[in-house]
Amino acid sequence: MRVGFGLPQVGSLASAESLTKVARRAEELGFSSVWVFDRLLCPLKPQVPYPIGDGSLPEVYRRVLDPVETLTFVAARTERVAVGVSVLNLPWYNPALLARRLTSLDVLSGGRLCLGFGIGWLPDEYDAAGVPWNTRGKRADETLSALKAWWTTDPVEVEGTFYKISKSYIGLKPIQKPHPPIYMAAYTPAAMKRAAREANGWFPVGVPLSAIGQMFESIRSMVEQAGRDAASFKLIVRGNIEFLDASPEGNRTDFSGSLDDIAKDVAAVKKLGAHELVLDVQFSPDVKSADNMLRRMEELKTVAFS
Repeated sequence: MRVGFGLPQVGSLASAESLTKVARRAEELGFSSVWVFDRLLCPLKPQVPYPIGDGSLPEVYRRVLDPVETLTFVAARTERVAVGVSVLNLPWYNPALLARRLTSLDVLSGGRLCLGFGIGWLPDEYDAAGVPWNTRGKRADETLSALKAWWTTDPVEVEGTFYKISKSYIGLKPIQKPHPPIYMAAYTPAAMKRAAREANGWFPVGVPLSAIGQMFESIRSMVEQAGRDAASFKLIVRGNIEFLDASPEGNRTDFSGSLDDIAKDVAAVKKLGAHELVLDVQFSPDVKSADNMLRRMEELKTVAFS
């Protein structure tokens, strides 16, 4: 199982110095990849509650670095580690401009880009992006189709409901063929079918480990129904770590507690047959500096690489 690590992208941790330290150390320690996510804003009165925990948005979301620019910065300061985003909310972006940015990143990184795509959950961000909430699924489908056309054909021509690319030569293509690997965070039936039809794997976030196995098998069945190879469809799991001095009583949240508790969750992910596990410590209350993050990274290596 590959093991990735979340970069310091939010709150006071997010800085050029911290990103460089963490990314380079992850590469030195043998982590397979480093990851960011997509968060546009932190509304004072969100239209819907945060889907994890008590429904409150984490305070660190008030300060978040852009995912693509962050990965470009990190790619320039590393040599081997893959750089990934999970998830980039497709409906917010013009597909031609996004395709150019992502293609450039794959080329400049030497073919190290991994792409997690989703549609988000917060209507406030759609309002800010100027995109209607009720068309998000159709826009995601059309954007993904346009991205794949941009990456795999030349000349490129796209004629859709929301976007159009006149027949044009676009010679800049990704190093990875046919394109960088695409993973999707999908929970609803429509989104799961989209992942089965278009993606290289499933990247759930916030789904209990006890539910992942059954959901993954459902998606793999959809992959087969779409006429694709289910055996090559990968599972990637994100573990948002919360270190606690003592194991919580009662029902423990996945990836919370002591290092021994977290080791049990890592073992559970391996048992699921996951292709990759991404560990993110930046939301843990005790991680307040890059040095804290580096210490926790080294501790997690001992349980994740065994």
